[in-house]
Amino acid sequence: MNSFGFLKILVKLTAILFSVLLGLVFLYSAYTKLHPVIETFEFSFVELGIGNWYTAPIEARFMIGLELFIGLLLIANYKLKSFSLPLAAGVLLFFIVYLSIQIFVSGNEGNCGCFGEHLKMTPLQAILKNVLMLLLMVPVYFIQNNWQFKYNALFLSILGTSAVAVPFIINPVDYTYTSNNLQEKVNYPLELELLYHPEDSVKVEIPKVDLRTGKHVLAFLSLSCPHCRIAAKKFRLIKRNNPKLSIYFVLNGGKEKLPEFLKDTKAENIPYSFCLGKSFVQLASAQLPRIYYLDNSIVVKKVDYYELSQSDLESWMVEKTR
Repeated sequence: MNSFGFLKILVKLTAILFSVLLGLVFLYSAYTKLHPVIETFEFSFVELGIGNWYTAPIEARFMIGLELFIGLLLIANYKLKSFSLPLAAGVLLFFIVYLSIQIFVSGNEGNCGCFGEHLKMTPLQAILKNVLMLLLMVPVYFIQNNWQFKYNALFLSILGTSAVAVPFIINPVDYTYTSNNLQEKVNYPLELELLYHPEDSVKVEIPKVDLRTGKHVLAFLSLSCPHCRIAAKKFRLIKRNNPKLSIYFVLNGGKEKLPEFLKDTKAENIPYSFCLGKSFVQLASAQLPRIYYLDNSIVVKKVDYYELSQSDLESWMVEKTR
């Protein structure tokens, strides 16, 4: 074999390697959005106004399934020039536009959710990553090694349907959540005096609003708890959609962690105060996040963050107080 033939083989192998590498990035992106939590990705559709609380779970799972589909096609080197690469490029361009809108709406802050909670990236970093992937597609497009199958339509339909179905099977959309708190005691007064007349004013800050009268949603969050951060992101969107809702955070954790918490959740629109030590445990217990519906200091309802519904909250707020 002469040097030209060897170089030709090397170039083709490099194109195959780039295609497989791109496919693995798509698969990893889909996996990290789906596991361990999908809510962060769902919330982004609500935030940008391209979905609501009911459509966002479906849209998020469909996009994850599409990423799985593209990743498998690229790894298989299937009809790269005529099908797989144009589809992959289209999705990357969609995400570039999506991320650009995210920067315009919310700034280049926090985690864009492109790799879920596994690898945090700002929207601008994610755009640069997508541009790099598009550049890698160029040599693959011109030096592709296409694989085709005898039954192309059947292959695509089975692979595509299976890939899109996977997120819905692994993490089904459920609009009828069953709360973990249903068996817990409600209709009892919360010891809010622990917040307003604390034994230790260093560990407990007096809340910025009076939670003892009227209706409020009170959330006890830890700055280091990942599920608390998801709850904070959801509350931020609910508050943004309806600023009249009374939502308040009681935070636990080192205050040095607060800037990073706010940068990630962007929940600056919700008032908060700190409560450390035994008072926090007395009010919230050890299961976090802890979310109470308060009506004149009475705990009338407890919800998990994933069953928190803006429409239910709004309906409860307009009901007659106790």
